[in-house]
Amino acid sequence: MNAERRIVIFTDGAAKGNPGPGGWGAIVARHDTVIELGGGDAHTTNNRMEMTAPIEALRLLGEQPGAVDLYTDSSYVIRGVTQWIHGWRKRGWKTADGKDVLNRALWERLAQLDQKRAACGGVRWHYVPGHSGIPGNDRVDEIASSFAGFAPVPLYRGPRSAYDVELTALPADTSAPPQRPRNAPAKAKAHSYLSVVEGRPMRHATWAECERRVRGVSGARFKKSTSGADEARILRSWGYSPADVDH
Repeated sequence: MNAERRIVIFTDGAAKGNPGPGGWGAIVARHDTVIELGGGDAHTTNNRMEMTAPIEALRLLGEQPGAVDLYTDSSYVIRGVTQWIHGWRKRGWKTADGKDVLNRALWERLAQLDQKRAACGGVRWHYVPGHSGIPGNDRVDEIASSFAGFAPVPLYRGPRSAYDVELTALPADTSAPPQRPRNAPAKAKAHSYLSVVEGRPMRHATWAECERRVRGVSGARFKKSTSGADEARILRSWGYSPADVDH
């Protein structure tokens, strides 16, 4: 497939309350044009918004030719559309535990759009970590969050040459992170949450506090620590000491 015809898509979803007010955002970039998309729902979930974003992006493309590279920070979406959906269908839309699959209508729509793209060049699904300084992901996060907060940002539609978001800055590995085994032990309890915004490290008691600081901020870093020693180790890896941290 000619690289010029390859289409790049970034998507993200957000919900405040989960369920609560939510929003989704997408960037659809062809070799010469960029279109930003966004929308919201007064009562929804994060997962529904994460799914709505690629649905709307792929729906916009229709049958336009060009292979698609789609980037999302939702491993739920990637695994669902590329792996889990096959088992759900065989079990009559039941999970392995025999429960009804949530968001079935959205999964069916997303799978239909994914399959339709096969004749146009196909879709390659890529995982990018959220809030890790990837400009395309940061921008769709900003769009989704703005719609979730009922204050939508202006959406760009125009030539790619005039678009000020760098879409080629990507991690070397865009495969989804390993799936946690169903019977794996519970995650370690958080000692603290750490963030760095504009060169200032800060310690937070809860994830909600940390998320408010980093969400939508380009280049922000964050991580959970599980002990005082782990906290110090994370800070050192970022080039700071515990004495540098604001509370």
